[in-house]
Amino acid sequence: MSIRRLLVANRGEIAMRVIRAARGLGIETVLAASEPDRHALPARYADRTICIGPARASESYLRVETVVAAALGVGADAIHPGYGFLSENAALAEACDDAGIVFVGPTAAQVLEVGDKLRAREAARAADVPVTPGGPIASYESARELAERVGYPVLIKAVGGGGGRGMKRVDAPAHLEASMTLAVAEARAAFGDARLYLERFVENGRHIEVQVVGDGTNVLHFGERDCSIQRRYQKLLEEACAVDVPIDVRDAMRAAAVRFAARLHYRGAGTVEFLYDADRRDFSFLEMNARIQVEHPVSEAVTGVDLVALQLSIAGGASLPFAQDDVVFEGHAIECRINAEDPANDFRPSAGTIATAAFPTGPGIRVETFVESGSRVLPFYDSLIAKIVAHAPTRPAAIERMRVALRQCRIDGIATNLAMHASILGDETFRRGAVTTAYFRTEHVPSHA
Repeated sequence: MSIRRLLVANRGEIAMRVIRAARGLGIETVLAASEPDRHALPARYADRTICIGPARASESYLRVETVVAAALGVGADAIHPGYGFLSENAALAEACDDAGIVFVGPTAAQVLEVGDKLRAREAARAADVPVTPGGPIASYESARELAERVGYPVLIKAVGGGGGRGMKRVDAPAHLEASMTLAVAEARAAFGDARLYLERFVENGRHIEVQVVGDGTNVLHFGERDCSIQRRYQKLLEEACAVDVPIDVRDAMRAAAVRFAARLHYRGAGTVEFLYDADRRDFSFLEMNARIQVEHPVSEAVTGVDLVALQLSIAGGASLPFAQDDVVFEGHAIECRINAEDPANDFRPSAGTIATAAFPTGPGIRVETFVESGSRVLPFYDSLIAKIVAHAPTRPAAIERMRVALRQCRIDGIATNLAMHASILGDETFRRGAVTTAYFRTEHVPSHA
C-alpha cells in the first residue's frame, strides 16, 4: 500500500527533512508536536499539527501510546519516527503493527536484534563480519579476566544503549572496578538495562559507517562516512566518502555492511558502524543503527539519492528501484553539526531566543535547519539546531566551500559551535585527512566562540 497520510513523530530539523521528502511524494503530513513546538517552523511547514503533550520528551515524544493514538486520531497510514526519541524503540514498531499503522523503519524483531549490542555482535559473526575482541561482563571478576586477555586499554559499553552513555575507557586494572560502577549506573538510568560488555580499545581508530537500505529481500549500500571527529562520543563533523582509508578496506566494509543487513532481511534505512584500525589496517564491527542518521545528507550528496524518500517508498510496500551498480559516487561532502552550546564553557547548552539567523547559500551548499530569526531554542531537547553540508568535486574543494559557508553563517542571541568548526576546517591534521577518534583537542575550542 502507498502511504497517503504520515504522522511525523519528531521535531527539529529531522521533522523538516521528513516533511519535505513526504511532500515530494505527494504524502500529506501531520506533525506530532509538544506544546512549545506547536509554534516552531516544522509546525508551519506540515499540512497539520497535533499536540501530543508538554515540553518534556518523557511526557510527549517518548510516549508510545500517545504517538500511536495521535496517528489513529488523525487517520494516518504511517508513522515516521525520525532519529532519536522512539526511532529505535521496538515497542513503537510493535504498537504500529497492532494498530494497523505502517512503521517507517525496520521490523520490531530487527530493532531488537541490533539494539542489543551482544546480539548484534553475534549476528555480525554469523554474517562473517569481523568483530572487535571482547565480550559480555557480568561481574568485576569476569571483566578483569577478559580485560587481561584483550589487553589494556579497554572500553566498557552498555549493551542496550549508545551515544556515549554507559561508555568508559579504562587504561589500567586499578581503574576497572570504579569505571564499571559508573557505567552500570549510567546504563541503568539511560536505558533501563544495566548489562555491560567490554572491548579492546583501538588507540589509532577511525569511526567509519556504511549507509544501507533494504526492502526485506535485497540490500544496497550508499557508501561510507567518516565520523571520527567526536567529542565525548558525540559526532561533530562527518564526511563522505571515507578519507585516507585504502580502497580495498572501504570495499570490504561496504560488502560486510550489506552481508550483515542481508542476513537480517533488513527493511528500511540503517547504518552499520565499524572501527578502522589505522595501525593494523583492518576493521571490526561496532553496531548497527536501525534508523536514518543525522549525517545522512552527506551520503545523499555524493550519490544523488533521497534516502528519506526511499525510506518512505519502501515502507509503503515498494521494492528497491535500482541495483547496486546504479549507485554512482560523485565528489566529496562534509557536514558540520551546528549546536546551540558554548564551547568556551564546557559545551554547556545555550537556550534562548535567536535574534538573527542567516544561513549560507550557493552552489554545493545545503542547510538543514528548523530555526529562523526569532526562534526559541528550548532547554528540553538536543542542542542540534542546523546542519551545513558542502559538496564539491574534491575534498579540498569541499573544505574550502564549507569554510566560506561557515563565514556566511550568522546566528546571534545564543552561543554556538560555529567558530569551533571553522577552527577544525583550518587545522592541518584535518586537512591531511589524518584524523582519528582521539582527534578532538582543546585548541579546537576557540575562547571567543
